[in-house]
Amino acid sequence: MTSRYPAISADIANLFAARDTHAVEVAVLQPADPFLDMAGEDLRRRIFLTESETGQTLCLRPEFTIPVCLDHIASQAGTPRRYSYLGEVFRQRREGGNEFFQAGIEDLGDRDTAAADARSVADAHALLSLALPDQKLAITLGDQAVFEAVLAALGLPRGWRMRLARAFGSAPMLEAALADLANPPRNSQLSGPVAALVLDGDLDGLSAHIAGGMEEAGLSASAGRAPADIARRLIEKAELRSVRLSDEAFAALKTFLAIDVPLDAATRALESFAADAGLSLGAALEKFAARAKAIEAHGLPAQGIRYDAAFGRPLDYYTGVVFEIAAQDADRPLAGGGRYDRLLTLLGAKTPIPGVGFSVWLDRIEALREHAR
Repeated sequence: MTSRYPAISADIANLFAARDTHAVEVAVLQPADPFLDMAGEDLRRRIFLTESETGQTLCLRPEFTIPVCLDHIASQAGTPRRYSYLGEVFRQRREGGNEFFQAGIEDLGDRDTAAADARSVADAHALLSLALPDQKLAITLGDQAVFEAVLAALGLPRGWRMRLARAFGSAPMLEAALADLANPPRNSQLSGPVAALVLDGDLDGLSAHIAGGMEEAGLSASAGRAPADIARRLIEKAELRSVRLSDEAFAALKTFLAIDVPLDAATRALESFAADAGLSLGAALEKFAARAKAIEAHGLPAQGIRYDAAFGRPLDYYTGVVFEIAAQDADRPLAGGGRYDRLLTLLGAKTPIPGVGFSVWLDRIEALREHAR
């Protein structure tokens, strides 16, 4: 390791080795498309982009999860397999440098998702406890799968479920989406034939109409968005505008998002919410309860772990538990992570591979260590 690495780096590497991980290094220069497609709007705005001699869009590594998963797929390594990393990432930030160190573990292929989730939280907590032995830590948990189960149980159409799921993790986006759901905007003005096709949900007919219009205007269908994509988006927008939740269902959604309780009371709180609202949360609630028990078995300080139903993380690839760990009473997280069961398939894996992982911000840890001296 070079002298530029944080002072705690060697201790972190030893911790990773003791926790049965494979240390991995990934290239600093990465293909940009996976991040642009899957990383989430917040991270996409912060990526440093460049281009290869052949015209391929590249970026400086903005995080480790996607590159580690790509390397795993390319290596055709077996699973389960736990990867650890420690290196620099590059992204534009509102505060602090644009080049900073992160460390973390990506846990791939363990089919016991409750155990793997709990282990990820425990690993992150152990790393922070090692680096900041006198610091009280606060763990916040959310669950993308439970949120999506509530949306489905409320009967929201697919378009609205997708919009709200994408907004999960961004308070302003979620607030805006809920405002539109409560008071849908009026339909925009569309031409007669287009309006009729959109109203009928006629995807093929609308696609053909748009393709014909593009041809008349001398526009190539390959130069931008395909007619089918444009048609699909118009129909989806019309569907979103046509839906208004009942007052009862909207109140239930707001009640769910207000749940914020210690983890040892969270399963009971969700069961009570579902019973009161007359909703079935099915497998999502069962998995939540199993994970809560698995986390409890690691002996983490119960008073320092909370479940916040409205808590998410601004990365599009999360599918289940999401979590952050911060110094108590601090605003900025020191570690963050979550489950991403669909990510490896989207990146090209031939069979589904479950995954969960976390990363820590070493510059923030170093700042706290300096302050404690």
